[in-house]
Amino acid sequence: DTDWRLGLIGRNGKGKTTFLNLLLKTAKSPLLKPGESYEYEGSITTSVLFDYFPYKVEERELDADVITIIERLQPDYELWRVCRELKLIRVDAEVLYRPYRTLSHGERTKVMLAVLFSREQYFLLIDEPTNHLDIETRAVVSDYLNRKNGFILVSHDRALLDACVDHVLVLERNQILVEKGNFSSWWENKMRRDQHEQSEND
Repeated sequence: DTDWRLGLIGRNGKGKTTFLNLLLKTAKSPLLKPGESYEYEGSITTSVLFDYFPYKVEERELDADVITIIERLQPDYELWRVCRELKLIRVDAEVLYRPYRTLSHGERTKVMLAVLFSREQYFLLIDEPTNHLDIETRAVVSDYLNRKNGFILVSHDRALLDACVDHVLVLERNQILVEKGNFSSWWENKMRRDQHEQSEND
């Protein structure tokens, strides 16, 4: 459902990034090297286009102004939409005219999320947005995502998942689950299921 705020949960190596790559197969995936692709069987049919966070910024671009980088990443961007999103995520629009290199990690994350959500008609794939962020910036990102719809969020940050998602897709050891709720509600259900299975085994 393209209105869902879906948390994608699974241990490292379970295939979360592979899944995002497969969804991005119709676009130029930022997760793959040029010419690289995943082989798979079957077909993937979607009614939406996908976009992915984080955008990849090359080392050679770091001295360019932020707006120059945005123009390269999203040539069809609309400045007023980006500025609107920057305000919502608590960043002054003057950041657009600073060299990208001068932005803190938190500012880079906020700018790229603002660009991502400034685009219409896209279902968004958001991969670990709070990595390397301080507590205050995590709270801002969490509050921002909580007011949005239409994304898959991959994160090991349980507090973020609890605050931002309304469904979870879980890659478990031997099955895939989709449940309504957040990380904590899924975890409680999992503990009950595990306890029941243990009782049955005993």
